[in-house]
Amino acid sequence: VVYLIIFHILFVLFVWTYWKSIFTLPVQPGKKYHMSYADQERYENEDRPEVQRQILVEIARKLPVYTRTGSGGIRFCDRCQLIKPDRCHHCSVCAVCVLKMDHHCPWVNNCIGFSNYKFFLLFLAYSLLYCLYIAATVFKYFIKYWTGELTNGRSKFHVLFLLFVAVMFFVSLMFLFGYHCWLVSRNRSTLEAFSAPVFQNGPDKNGFNLGFVKNLQQVFGEEKKLWLLPIASSQGDGHFFPMRALCEAQNPLLANEEQWEDDGIDGEPH
Repeated sequence: VVYLIIFHILFVLFVWTYWKSIFTLPVQPGKKYHMSYADQERYENEDRPEVQRQILVEIARKLPVYTRTGSGGIRFCDRCQLIKPDRCHHCSVCAVCVLKMDHHCPWVNNCIGFSNYKFFLLFLAYSLLYCLYIAATVFKYFIKYWTGELTNGRSKFHVLFLLFVAVMFFVSLMFLFGYHCWLVSRNRSTLEAFSAPVFQNGPDKNGFNLGFVKNLQQVFGEEKKLWLLPIASSQGDGHFFPMRALCEAQNPLLANEEQWEDDGIDGEPH
């Protein structure tokens, strides 16, 4: 009875997290990040790259964006026609820009990002426990198989197959889950681990690293009672993320301090 209760609890959590990972659609940037029709027409009719870049700078003045491209320009998606928020990337499979995109997962046939990253982590965790529990409860029958206590031919096949599949998935999930735990502890996405986000002072993989506890709260929220349940509790709305050090008074994408002084703009920090 105890085995069955534990089994069904793990099974329900496994299915629940898998369901949430699949059917939680990735969040796209809000309307204020989309280029207006007039700006879009002005941008597309301009052939000079430096003028196009200046148009993007003007549009991004009122937006809380702090990362840039490798060349120092505004991060702009020409397919979605929008200014990319920090940590936002375009998914070629989903054909949309996804907030805090981590990767496109073939296991769940969905893009893993701000809206479902917590669910994906819990799915990996409960899948790992599920496989471990099955392997542990079947192992004693595997011992009986080697000692000759199992005489039924069908039982032998079932025990060998179930143990092999459980162990195989457990090992693969262990490495994948461990890697994502390391990413969460550093407050990085998979894309950021391979290509560091670019700030005013250059690329910095630790630009969003706030410390272990705050990094966990970014994904799971402040209420610890919700951490192990597939219920949305991540901090923020996916458009802006606290950074390790932000000393600039203005948006660092727009201009340097001398350009701000020349334009006569000396505003307070947003």
